[in-house]
Amino acid sequence: MRTVRDESGDRYLLLKQSGESSRVRDPATGEERYVDNDALSVVEGESPLATSARGVPEDVRQVIAAVHDDRSLGLLAEIADRGPVGIRELLDAYDLCESDLHGLLAEFRAAGLVEEARVAGERGYDATETATAALDALRD
Repeated sequence: MRTVRDESGDRYLLLKQSGESSRVRDPATGEERYVDNDALSVVEGESPLATSARGVPEDVRQVIAAVHDDRSLGLLAEIADRGPVGIRELLDAYDLCESDLHGLLAEFRAAGLVEEARVAGERGYDATETATAALDALRD
């Protein structure tokens, strides 16, 4: 399997190639179709797996990369649903020790999923638009 692009620059996964046409799959929709070989060119240096992953929206890929388990996904969902939430409230409400909570929040910040916020004059966190959009897509 290889990554190919058509004349408009759209990328596809090359599934099968014959003398005159190729069967390709659109990574965003999963739709397969035949395209003239002359309309396709190979994309050098791009893994077909990376092309396939691009079928998943970028914000969803960011969440998938940043969460490690149900607890971390749940924390992100809680911040998005309740946001902004003070750090003391997060420590009191959930079964995470302080170092685990701060570690997850640091990973979420690095991934662009949460940002610091002031809550009742104290430090807290709020979900970014990226996190909110990704969670909406995952919940659908």
